[in-house]
Amino acid sequence: MSSPLHLPRPSIIEFLEGIKTSPYVEVIHVDQALDEQAWRLYQQRTDKDWSLVDCASFVLMKQRSITKALTTDHHFEQAGFLRLLK
Repeated sequence: MSSPLHLPRPSIIEFLEGIKTSPYVEVIHVDQALDEQAWRLYQQRTDKDWSLVDCASFVLMKQRSITKALTTDHHFEQAGFLRLLK
């Protein structure tokens, strides 16, 4: 993960370790099924500038009935989700 704010690497590591060990956060690794579903969505939505990572997020959010995203990425609104950070 790179830092657009140019934060020191130790600060980034500490922050991410906190997220990974939080009982409130679930880290989901991409398996073959998710990869295939995300790839299909990526291929279908050539009208959007979505990344494959965006598509994987959208697939997971729809599977889990998640409607809100803590993100500034406008692609989530394009996909029908509520973007909480603007």
